[in-house]
Amino acid sequence: MTPERLAILDDAITRRQPDLTVLMDNVNKPRNVAAVIRTCDAVGISKVHCVYPHDRMSSFGGTAMGADRYVEKQLHDDALNAVSQLQAEGKQVLAAHLSDSAVDFRDIDYTKPTCIVLGQEKRGVPEATLAAVDQHIIIPMLGLTESLNVSVAAALILFEAQRQRMRAGMYTSGSKMSDEERRRLLFCWTQPKLKYFCDEKRIPYPPVDEYGELVNPSQWYASIREQQQS
Repeated sequence: MTPERLAILDDAITRRQPDLTVLMDNVNKPRNVAAVIRTCDAVGISKVHCVYPHDRMSSFGGTAMGADRYVEKQLHDDALNAVSQLQAEGKQVLAAHLSDSAVDFRDIDYTKPTCIVLGQEKRGVPEATLAAVDQHIIIPMLGLTESLNVSVAAALILFEAQRQRMRAGMYTSGSKMSDEERRRLLFCWTQPKLKYFCDEKRIPYPPVDEYGELVNPSQWYASIREQQQS
């Protein structure tokens, strides 16, 4: 890897916001999933959470424009468990939903650890999930339509979060990730085929150095061959 490329990746990692994320609850149109992921990368989100009805979550690569390579996707079988997990991590969990208790999305303090819940295109966030979150938020609508496309709504909310966090200096105060996590991201970003292989075989990622290069790759490959033959 060239020093210039490493500097670009390091800069992106420094700006990553591990305490800001999105939970897509059965958002099932690949173009929308991809568009949300692209926005997440743009505001520095490193991981999104997804409740998806199938074993694999698909995203439309053309819409994502490669952003899905840089944003990790954690799948969940159940939305309530996902919400509980995120709340246990100390995040405020906010559902984009019009209700009597909903507040303007701009009135939220997004400098706090936050997760935005987005619902299915036609039905929105399920009732059970709505009951479990901490707050409902709305995007005020002044026309005749009642809602925005889910990816557009995500962009508006997340860029408000970005605005608040930039004002608070949260993108320039140094990396919020450990050295171990930085190296893991470098591996995922620079070795996508090998990452895919590890994910498919459900084996741990190989150790990498501070430049994202494999440490003793021949030894690691030999250990993998031994595991597969045993």
